[in-house]
Amino acid sequence: MTAPDSGCYQLTELPYQADPVPRLAALRALGQPVLLDSAAGIERFARYSILAAEPRQVVAPLPDESGEATLARLRAALHTLPPATWPEGVTLPFGAGALGYISYDFGRLLESLPAQALADIQLPALQMGIYAWSLVSDHIARRCWLVCHPAVSTAERARVLELLGAPAAEPASFRLNAPFRAEQSREAYQTSFQRIKDYIHAGDCYQINLAQRFSADCSGDPLQAYRRLRKACPVPFAAYLENADHALLCLSPERFLSVAAGVVETRPIKGTRGRGKTADEDAELARELQDCLKDRAENLMIVDLLRNDLSRTCALGSVEVPELFKLESYPNVHHLVSSVTGVLDASHDALDLLAASFPGGSITGAPKIRAMQIIEELEPVRRSLYCGSIGYIGCEGQMDLNIAIRSLVHQDNRLYCWGGGGIVDDSEGEAEYQETLTKVRVLMEALLD
Repeated sequence: MTAPDSGCYQLTELPYQADPVPRLAALRALGQPVLLDSAAGIERFARYSILAAEPRQVVAPLPDESGEATLARLRAALHTLPPATWPEGVTLPFGAGALGYISYDFGRLLESLPAQALADIQLPALQMGIYAWSLVSDHIARRCWLVCHPAVSTAERARVLELLGAPAAEPASFRLNAPFRAEQSREAYQTSFQRIKDYIHAGDCYQINLAQRFSADCSGDPLQAYRRLRKACPVPFAAYLENADHALLCLSPERFLSVAAGVVETRPIKGTRGRGKTADEDAELARELQDCLKDRAENLMIVDLLRNDLSRTCALGSVEVPELFKLESYPNVHHLVSSVTGVLDASHDALDLLAASFPGGSITGAPKIRAMQIIEELEPVRRSLYCGSIGYIGCEGQMDLNIAIRSLVHQDNRLYCWGGGGIVDDSEGEAEYQETLTKVRVLMEALLD
């Protein structure tokens, strides 16, 4: 254990555990546990996982409050934990600050959008807790620390360590009472697809991300469901969050926004192929994706949108595209991924960047606001968590948020998930419909008995 310091994080090293579920189970009674689970996938994004519970306060939108006002209250809440320094020889990505989610529907608090889709999942549009301690695991060094902000008392730290040292109860069993079913018919999806084609031909938009929702009745502990999902689909930006009336399960491969030492990055995914049944078929599908002019054009369209979003808060001339059309492969799909970077202007912070860029362009379309209006018109239900973001905003100004694709919401013994894809002028309706299934099939099948 490091010696306490008035402005320094206090670190207690614990035995490394690759599976985060036992420690999450040990801490969940404290309330509102959050796990940012980066234990697998692309190595440079899968180094650290973060677990916390028992927030000191929680920020959510007030009735009739604008998105900007909500983010201003979040900024004020973050300031209740002053920046802290790291002990000599140790620097971790996060110690204390805000952890939580921002739903896709928070976008309607930032922009003027119609209200047509059914809002049948009851979640706050944003929920960020202020956490003074966290459990940080380094999966490359295979080390783990309890990290306490200087504001954490010795007694509080001892209480958390006692919980972590006690045998944790195994999460209860989980089962689907019936397989997932699409809530929209194939014909209804194709009708929406054709409406998007009409909008593109009329000049309203260049690309629209169209999604459909699946749901199933279930029983048991959603944490056990998450354990099964992370085994079936290891990714670098997974997450599990819960409170009294819902749980959020996320198996995302996509980073939305990160800020580290003032450097900003976003990594949009556009372009998808399923994995092959044989090595040769798999390699051919990967080559087909990399060579596909349609997918490359779709990816480039979103890269240009995100360059514009980042330029609103980044220093003039600092926005660059260091990676374009890079192949990333996961258990169920191949993706084309690009990287857009910049340097945050000194007059802006991470929350300014978030306000200027949310929601991510890769899951709306272009131009963004018109795309969101069309999505609201054509998708029969609100997206809720899907295509929002989960992650952290540290009290030293750093941030890392995912795009909450491959995500599920558990509420009232029902589990919801979504699959979607970008529609452009030369998209083909049946292929796009099948892509929505390909993206979530591994999740739905992993939960079958």
